[in-house]
Amino acid sequence: MAHRPLIAPSILSADFARLGEEIRAARGADWVHVDVMDAHFVPNLTIGLPVVRSLLETTDVPLDCHLMIEDPDRWAIGYAEAGAHNVTVHVEAAHDPVMLAKNLRAAGAKAGLSVKPGTPLEDHLDTLKHYDTLLVMSVEPGFGGQAFIPDVLDKVRTARRLVDTGHLKLLVEIDGGINADTIEQAAEAGVDCFVAGSAVYGAGDPGKAVEALRERAASAARGRNDS
Repeated sequence: MAHRPLIAPSILSADFARLGEEIRAARGADWVHVDVMDAHFVPNLTIGLPVVRSLLETTDVPLDCHLMIEDPDRWAIGYAEAGAHNVTVHVEAAHDPVMLAKNLRAAGAKAGLSVKPGTPLEDHLDTLKHYDTLLVMSVEPGFGGQAFIPDVLDKVRTARRLVDTGHLKLLVEIDGGINADTIEQAAEAGVDCFVAGSAVYGAGDPGKAVEALRERAASAARGRNDS
């Protein structure tokens, strides 16, 4: 597991009228998680590439762009070319995920692959060999504020085991319902990077919330590694 748990505040829970300020308020964040939704792959419509370009000009924190969109093979490369650090596509939407990973890397980004709660990980293990990040969805994609689905932690444990044994080389990320309680379960299962929306932006001090989440994750991870 990564030495230091990574915390990626999700601006889906931030004030969209003040995104630059909201990102700065989440002091100590490792990544900024940007949910791109197209109202096709998921029911909601959020932000797209023009907003991401603007955010890249306002912050040095790496942007973690999660594309919940149809036809990511066509659209994802633009986010990498714009300067996003990590660009994640859904395995359920990509037509040629192996080629897409190569194209994302060639454009300068890390390549991430996301799986919905009901998508088996085992079907995509060969594909994951081409990716830098696995994003396990712990809620159904498309809406913020949903309850954590603990069953997905079996996928995390599988991925963690494959990474630890050298079969995969990637970062294990989780997104959905992560808060002070659920982050411990996720860390114990082997997550490296934790996306948190309302747990950060619903707090009085988002920066303190980021640090508190990291401390809880680190403590739980130490317990896992010691056992």
